[in-house]
Amino acid sequence: MPARNILVINCGSSSIKFALVNEAQEHFPLSGLAERLGSPEAILHWQQGDERDSLVIAGADHRLALSHLLPIVQRVAAGELHGIGHRVVHGGEYFSGATRLDTISLQAIRQVAPLAPLHNPANLLGIEAAMKLFPGLMQVAVFDTAFHQSLPEHAYRYAVPAALYREHGVRRYGFHGTSHRYVSHKAAQMTGLPPEASSWLVAHLGNGCSTCAVENGHSRDTSMGLTPLEGLVMGTRSGDVDPNLHSHLARTLGWSLEQIDAMLNKDSGLLGLSGLSNDMRTLEQAREQGHAGATLAIEVFCYRLAKSLAAMSCALRRLDGLIFTGGIGENSALIRSKTLDHLGLLGFTLDPAANARCIRGVAGAIHADGHPRVLVVPTNEERQIALDTLALLD
Repeated sequence: MPARNILVINCGSSSIKFALVNEAQEHFPLSGLAERLGSPEAILHWQQGDERDSLVIAGADHRLALSHLLPIVQRVAAGELHGIGHRVVHGGEYFSGATRLDTISLQAIRQVAPLAPLHNPANLLGIEAAMKLFPGLMQVAVFDTAFHQSLPEHAYRYAVPAALYREHGVRRYGFHGTSHRYVSHKAAQMTGLPPEASSWLVAHLGNGCSTCAVENGHSRDTSMGLTPLEGLVMGTRSGDVDPNLHSHLARTLGWSLEQIDAMLNKDSGLLGLSGLSNDMRTLEQAREQGHAGATLAIEVFCYRLAKSLAAMSCALRRLDGLIFTGGIGENSALIRSKTLDHLGLLGFTLDPAANARCIRGVAGAIHADGHPRVLVVPTNEERQIALDTLALLD
């Protein structure tokens, strides 16, 4: 049977990120971004091999953007498109795996939209547009939260009145599940271990960051919670703060809930600590030049990450290794080194040369001989979404 093609779509409120994934090819035959949708500046960018191109689609909404994308996809896929996989941020407790999109699953996605008000409605825009444009194709939803539905109750419940969980779904859900699942499986392959008999600590570090304990192919704990704000220091998100910070700011500064929410999600994290940038590359350069804010941001980031990884180890009965992934995890030798400096009690020690070598997509082991395994594993959420779509096709 010839290799099949899956179109992977990730819709934001004014954007569509896409990739055409061929199951037999390592690199995507086509990838790109439609951005500024709904505005006069709407534009579609795509890359095929080494060639890049753009098309102005002024005023286009999600459906119109996809209608412009369709002929390009069909041309690159030589008319052989076998399915569409959609990234959906929140699946609540309805979904513990990928699901075929139909009337029932769409209604369930709508019902959990209050848990992800910025993401699920945008995801639905792309799904509904694609289903109208590609009515004959199987379409699949893959959820960021689904991998973490294997958390035990003692890991996902908050110590708040039980009615909030029973009646309103207030619990820890976790995110980045597609990435944590992909890299833990890949790490097992790299080390010759069966995925169903291996245990990993995973640090997914990008503009959004989370840790995860993966045991025998299942998530056992993760740092994000009800929303992606809980846990680690991130690009612009604060991560964990005193829960009473909201009332303190409201009482002393007169801030509204909306102001506090915006501050914690958009003005905090690396940006807030450094006063300079949310981009780790910029902060590392500034640190070398003696910038105090950048130096502090990096120190806090690494210490909080190490604390989270140590906490995640409570969920594992053994440890086969620690995985770094995501834009920062895959490219910052400094962050990996400084983080493991805080984890001496777990025995982690890096090989400096190997650590320096594993950047820009280079995967591999970076631990010193005789010490617990540490791996850099580039993530590929689009390929995992395509694999999940193919599994349902099969």
